[in-house]
Amino acid sequence: MGTVVSDAHEARSAGDKRRGMGPKDRKPARLWRIRAPISKGLYGLLAVAGFLLPLALWEVVSAAHIVARLFLPSPMDVWTSLRHWSAGDLRHDTGVSIYRVVAGFALGALIGVPLGVLIGAYRWCAALLQPVNDFVRYMPASAFIPLVILWVGIGEGSKVAIIFIGVVFQIVVMVADAVRKVPDTYLEAAYTMGARPGEVMKHVIWRGAWPQIVDILRINMGWAWTYLVVAEMVAADSGLGFAILQAQRFLDTAKIFVGIIVIGLIGLSFDLLFRGLHKQLFPWYRP
Repeated sequence: MGTVVSDAHEARSAGDKRRGMGPKDRKPARLWRIRAPISKGLYGLLAVAGFLLPLALWEVVSAAHIVARLFLPSPMDVWTSLRHWSAGDLRHDTGVSIYRVVAGFALGALIGVPLGVLIGAYRWCAALLQPVNDFVRYMPASAFIPLVILWVGIGEGSKVAIIFIGVVFQIVVMVADAVRKVPDTYLEAAYTMGARPGEVMKHVIWRGAWPQIVDILRINMGWAWTYLVVAEMVAADSGLGFAILQAQRFLDTAKIFVGIIVIGLIGLSFDLLFRGLHKQLFPWYRP
């Protein structure tokens, strides 16, 4: 057996020498190669494990009473809280929060995408608008709450406005960068063939940047959900963020966990929706 292994090793070494390869030149194992593809089955298995392993660790820590239940409730406590909330206002709170996030995000996309395209396509527009956008986008959305209350009031518009402020300036700068990545050779080829500026914008800029813009919207939808709790601090009486804040006041840690998990699941659903839409719209696209 040892002779066979030795012969195989010598044959491999001889082959490497013929190809001019040393030990360091050999390809690494498939799983450890950068960007090496894996099967869908293995991907799904690892994805499930990514959820189950933290859950198992959570259960072990809880069962060992390492942390008091006030600070870390057990998974069973969270499940019980979910059942109680489901029998009450969970569906209504979820619907209200989805409306607020989608409305704020949609308004941000309707304004942010065209502005980003203009800034990325025209230097004069970038000089006029990008410095202001870069200045405002570093300001936390929560800092605008007093102004939003003064300008919009304490109704639904204020919650939508906070989410809008949280995403619109990010969308602008990311879309502008995506437009700038459209190769100049495409523009030169279009102008050489007699295309007008409007046609170049429609057939080169939009089509060249659109796959990345959809990805940008997917990322910013995730950011919109991160502003939900902040938005529902503004005189809210329903919603997932409002319920989390109420649970914090009454030290109902299990309900806080439920709210966070529900927001995460909804956000993951939107992310998968955008990923599926991207694949349907641009099956040819390879970044």
